[in-house]
Amino acid sequence: MRWKGKGLAVLFFMTVAGSWFLVGSTKMTESEQLQNGSQMTFRTQDDQFEVYRDESWSPLFIKGINMGATLPGHFPGELPISKDDYLRWFEMIDEMGVNTIRIYTIHPPVFYEALVEYNEAAQGDPLYFMQGVWSPVNIMDDTGDALSNRVLQAFKQEIDHAAGAVYGDIQIPEQGGKASGDYTADAGPYLAAWHIGTEWSPDLVQQTNDKHSDDPAFSGTYFGTTENASPFESWLAELLDYTAEQESKRGWQHPMTFTNWMTTDPLEHPQEPQKREDIVSVDPTHIEETNWDAGYFASYHAYPYYPDFLRFTNQYDDVKNEDGKVDTYLGYLKDLKDYHDGLPVMISEFGVPSSRGSAHNGPLGRDQGGHSEQEQGKHAVDQLHHIYNEGFSGALLFTWQDEWFKKTWNAMPSSTDHREAFWFNALSAEESYGVLGMYPGKADDVKIDGELDDWRELEQKDVEKTATPLTDLNLTHDEGYVYVSARLPEDIDLEKQSVYIGVDSVDGGTDTPPLLRGVQLEEGLETMIRLSEWEKSEVLIEPTYDFHTRLYEEASGSGQEGTFQPWKMAVSLPLRHPLTQEEIPFEDVEVGQMNRASLVNQEEADWEIKGRVLEMRIPWGLLGFSDPSTKQAVGYPSSEQMEGNLPKETVDGIRLLPWIYDKEREEILGLSSPVSTEAYPLYEWKKWQETAYEEKRKASYYMMKEALQGLEQ
Repeated sequence: MRWKGKGLAVLFFMTVAGSWFLVGSTKMTESEQLQNGSQMTFRTQDDQFEVYRDESWSPLFIKGINMGATLPGHFPGELPISKDDYLRWFEMIDEMGVNTIRIYTIHPPVFYEALVEYNEAAQGDPLYFMQGVWSPVNIMDDTGDALSNRVLQAFKQEIDHAAGAVYGDIQIPEQGGKASGDYTADAGPYLAAWHIGTEWSPDLVQQTNDKHSDDPAFSGTYFGTTENASPFESWLAELLDYTAEQESKRGWQHPMTFTNWMTTDPLEHPQEPQKREDIVSVDPTHIEETNWDAGYFASYHAYPYYPDFLRFTNQYDDVKNEDGKVDTYLGYLKDLKDYHDGLPVMISEFGVPSSRGSAHNGPLGRDQGGHSEQEQGKHAVDQLHHIYNEGFSGALLFTWQDEWFKKTWNAMPSSTDHREAFWFNALSAEESYGVLGMYPGKADDVKIDGELDDWRELEQKDVEKTATPLTDLNLTHDEGYVYVSARLPEDIDLEKQSVYIGVDSVDGGTDTPPLLRGVQLEEGLETMIRLSEWEKSEVLIEPTYDFHTRLYEEASGSGQEGTFQPWKMAVSLPLRHPLTQEEIPFEDVEVGQMNRASLVNQEEADWEIKGRVLEMRIPWGLLGFSDPSTKQAVGYPSSEQMEGNLPKETVDGIRLLPWIYDKEREEILGLSSPVSTEAYPLYEWKKWQETAYEEKRKASYYMMKEALQGLEQ
């Protein structure tokens, strides 16, 4: 029997185990009623995830995506996403073919209100969500013991709040960095599963196990452990049991899991060179449901580029993908699935970022960055197909929206701490995992194509004209780039001529770089942009200013004094193979490339020259800025430089010195020695605290859409 009605208030209870139906204006959720009166829409069965619909249970592959809690210009604890944002996103996510959104923590009330509203209004199957519960990481770090009373009490309180948020029956008081407010929307019928915790520090796991080695195994009402469970695993069972208790109070059961990752998986990785990445395991098979019909499943964050055993192992040499290439990620997935025989396993995070910078190398080009948006999509689709074909019960892409606040290990030394959210750093891989791009504010205003019509449409207050001996430059900027346009003195033949722009941002630098062919500078330059067809188009950096060689003694420079060198970032520190004891050398990649518009898609376009017209954009990070929103740049070496960090200083602005090099005549046009950098106009801008951004779906969105919609279930 079905009823129609609005909201979440129509329940039909049967006197024996049966089913009930909740109907919004056009969308229906259906659930089975258990003997104890609880309702259940999802459950685990053998190694599958199942959904109850059409009055029976059917397998369901979770086609998922992760969603963060913030926007550009904000940190996660500020929770700035509006109801309109959520509703707009839900429509795009649904259109993409996703059936489940995973959130890591409690979102503001408007998330749950928007989800219920969207599902009531939309056609087709509901859009479900997985509710995460964030670990009390600060207390865990402070105590070094997951089983301490402080940690347990804080975690259980967070579970209480999360349950209240999901079922719309709580008012959470204000607390810095966390969601709060009056939760009244009952989103319980759209909940797919509970997802407890965060990626576990192996040190914390080991310390907890050592401190509580004599503690008895946990046995609760709904969840318990096997005899060989570790103390940390018993702690997780207790948290799952407590979550189940909160569910039961609301008359519901949903499947349960906890967050895990490759670092603490139960598999052995004898060829992992970083010992910490394989010192301890957290084994989902040591936890079992004892009185929970909705069931339990394993969940892993599994990326194709880390930990390092994926690059150095030979145990998967016989595992080849459809292209006939050895695929260690596929081999790992096979092992992981086999280990959890009979238990559903989801890959709750996978993917690669579409960033200019890269943070780690991966096999088969699946690096942590250095990808175009099309390459991001290709790698994500490949991973999705591997996960699906190996019989996992779900795959949840990381992530929905780009997150500017994120830090990346190899970009942190050159960034101003606690200012990451206020500008877009193209060198920081962690900022660009989204399939919904969060582009800097002028992304739609300035199209890099060698045409200047869009510059004429910019407000005059946004464009500054600076006069130089070569030509006048038009300059503007946004949260990610400095934009430059100009009409050069003559048509440029890029097979014979290269266009250079030197940049002076801080005091110091080389005054006689060989690239200037004897032209003397009275003040030095820090960076230099070269645009060419016969040379590499890139941003170069002055050797004594070069962050890379200052941070890493293993990094090699040009070896020639004053020679500007390619911009590089470290992607792996020196390692040692644990079995062969072979030294694995330091690795770095070049990140200063400038992409010509005629050769790439618009989102990756950095420059174009058509006839006399020059147009380009330069990422703030490649100009040496640690935070352009407060006009902070990295300084030259000084006594203030600490190990692993770089000194920062506030600057007035930047000076741009353009010239043309003609290779046939070996002449420089636009500069005459000596050159006073100070004589060039200073481009200045106001500091900013509010950010503008353009939200747009990336090419990877559409590639994933096609792949997801091509999967069964």
